[in-house]
Amino acid sequence: MSDSEDQPFQHYSLKHKLVAWVSVNLFDNFTYTVHHGLLKGMRRKGGLGWLPVSSGDLSAEHKFWDGLNLSGLTVYDVGSFHGLLALFFASRAKQVVCFEPNTQNNKRLTENLALNGIKNAQVLKLGVGSKTEVLKMVVDPLMPGGSSVDQKMADQILHSGNATKTEEISIITLDEEIAKSQLPAPDFIKIDIEGFELEALRGARQTLESKKPALFLEMHGDTIREKKRKVAEIIAFLWEVNYRNILHLESGTLITPETSAVAMEGHLYCKAA
Repeated sequence: MSDSEDQPFQHYSLKHKLVAWVSVNLFDNFTYTVHHGLLKGMRRKGGLGWLPVSSGDLSAEHKFWDGLNLSGLTVYDVGSFHGLLALFFASRAKQVVCFEPNTQNNKRLTENLALNGIKNAQVLKLGVGSKTEVLKMVVDPLMPGGSSVDQKMADQILHSGNATKTEEISIITLDEEIAKSQLPAPDFIKIDIEGFELEALRGARQTLESKKPALFLEMHGDTIREKKRKVAEIIAFLWEVNYRNILHLESGTLITPETSAVAMEGHLYCKAA
């Protein structure tokens, strides 16, 4: 086995970190109109979406969202962060249910929805997992989108050399919360929760088997080996609940249990067979 596969995986590039530092330290409370991307013309706080960008090739993820028909659908945004996709979903879908347990992110999410007069989005300050519990989330204030309750991902944040903090968050399962809060059944679920994706799927087994919502998943892991392990477990679970149409957006590859390693980085679009 290659030792290189056990080295910490750098989820954020130097450019990402620089943009985050400038955004957090210089423009965090600056309200502006987004000039490009999926949120063009919408209002928000945070980030540098008011700056012009070069007209390079669009990412596979951007192309996917731009071409997705969400008309009349109920979307669950699990790991909403500041609402960058929640705003987009709300502009196209019938309704959106947002799950964002991080206090800092939840506040900004709520602000950004209010700035745009969004009325069809519900915000829940809850994390999503495989059982009801309270967990400690580790947060890097400079990169709050990378906050995690996954032990290995959290350890990586703690040892990053940056100032970090922890926050206790409430975890629920989608199956239980849908019944408890009488939430509308999802037609589409996006999950990006920094290494806890499989736990969220496990806690939604009944919903996946009965309602068969389409899924959009981002892959995470603190090392290459861990990313390969996680994606293999996710694909095996999806196969088990009869989700056999699994597309890796970045490569265009249809993923099976035998080819899961191809999808260790990037995003998966999954539909029931």
